[in-house]
Amino acid sequence: MVRCTHKGCGQDFSPETNGSESCTYHPGAPVFHEGSKSWSCCSNVNKPVLDFDDFMKIPGCAKGQHTDEAPATAPKPQPAPQVELKMTSSAAGTETYSSAPAGAPLRPTAPSEPAPAPKVEEEEDDPAASVPVGTTCRHNGCNVTYENDDLHRREGGAAAECTYHPKPPIFHEGSKGYLCCKRRVLEFDEFLKIEGCKTGRHVFVPKQKADPQEEQFTECRIDHYQTPAEVHASVFAKQADASASTVKIEAEQVFLDLYLPAKKRFRKTLNLWAPVNPEESSYKFYGTKLELRLKKQDTRSWTLLEKTDRDLGNINFTFGVGGRTGTIGAKELVLDDVNRARP
Repeated sequence: MVRCTHKGCGQDFSPETNGSESCTYHPGAPVFHEGSKSWSCCSNVNKPVLDFDDFMKIPGCAKGQHTDEAPATAPKPQPAPQVELKMTSSAAGTETYSSAPAGAPLRPTAPSEPAPAPKVEEEEDDPAASVPVGTTCRHNGCNVTYENDDLHRREGGAAAECTYHPKPPIFHEGSKGYLCCKRRVLEFDEFLKIEGCKTGRHVFVPKQKADPQEEQFTECRIDHYQTPAEVHASVFAKQADASASTVKIEAEQVFLDLYLPAKKRFRKTLNLWAPVNPEESSYKFYGTKLELRLKKQDTRSWTLLEKTDRDLGNINFTFGVGGRTGTIGAKELVLDDVNRARP
């Protein structure tokens, strides 16, 4: 088997089965500009990307036969000779400029301090996960494709050792290399041939990393209103996970344990003002809130949703449609037993 040298291909092929459209590749050159990466042959079809791994996944735009010939390299531009201008003046005030090779070398400028390299956490292969045949190792600089566990994943396997670059690539002013080693090249084909600087195990299926973010308890606003027969409470827990959350309605208490996005959680026990009938009460999750419908055991008015030790004086919690007269916008009049008995 011979490895194809076409850009964007890199597959192993057999000359006997090398058809006219066996290879999908990029006939153009890679383009790196201000962090974006693309190919000159298909930049109008495949949008530029920022991540190098995404750049390597851009599908080829041309088909042809595989080849093992070394790609032709473009001639390097010759630097222009360094010159300096010299001015001479005549008695009549005419100024004449002439150029000549610089007599003294330019004073080198002090190099700027390089920015600290970002901290890179290496991936680990998950030996318990199954790997499809043909999967390529995820390490930079390693193009090994998976065949079986005994060959590529088991300790001591014939091809279990991976030679790779542990840090991401760097492209700066035309030079190309990796942050983990010092070698720099100008041609992209030479960059792909830079040998890895570290050995380890292949990574075909990375382990799932545990989320380091800790769970945070938060507060949610609770609004409520009542009718003579029921109390309705709205817990504004936006996008609560209904499958993971717990709502338990008892005669004198309601237990709430709600899981919210971004590792947040709301937990509260409502000590109800008066007893309710748990069998006839219910709850329902909505996109922005949890709605509680609590069936009263009697028709007395609740001063508050929860019991309190404070002296409330003559404060009363009115019905949702306001006794005899009703609230603004009510469609029907709801009366308690006392008002219903009045003439």
